Amino acid sequence: MRVEEATGLLDGVSYLSSPNRGARPTGVLPELIVIHGISLPAGEFGGGYVSRLFINQLDTRGDPRFADLSGLRVSAHLLIHRDGHVTQFVPFTQRAWHAGESVFNGRRDCNDFSIGIELEGSDDTAYTDTQYERLEAAIAALRVAYPGIGRDRVVGHCHIAPGRKSDPGPDFDWGRLQRRLGIQRPVTQPQADPS
Repeated sequence: MRVEEATGLLDGVSYLSSPNRGARPTGVLPELIVIHGISLPAGEFGGGYVSRLFINQLDTRGDPRFADLSGLRVSAHLLIHRDGHVTQFVPFTQRAWHAGESVFNGRRDCNDFSIGIELEGSDDTAYTDTQYERLEAAIAALRVAYPGIGRDRVVGHCHIAPGRKSDPGPDFDWGRLQRRLGIQRPVTQPQADPS
């Protein structure tokens, strides 16, 4: 895998353009990778519902399981499906709407300086070997393209939004990333004082 720096796209993956994005602050490059876990409906995989959510084409009226998602505008840079297929929704040069209210090392609004990678899964279902392989390849490519993403700058959603988010879940294999990529095990970030 390789990032096309001019376009901010990862080569060899599918691309679906999400409208749920914005410009990064002037001069800000990605410095953080946030790993998420997602399934729609909760605990179910496949069906294309996550992709439709990210491009605002999920029919929330036709299925009562999606009623609470009505009007939700979210995205991620990448989605890694259970079979390892990778879809990109937002160029890395832009800000995806994945982290929500978040703090990393005292810095708020992690969307401004992060890349969001969603793994199709849930807190209580193990991710597949193929997903880990694709995640590892994506992280390696992103660290080459954006040197500000140090080995201590790959975290879970749970680490930047503790108490609010639990993904990628307690069974996510951080040790594997540590062994294969030299990634430091993340720790939960203290939340900044709201005042």
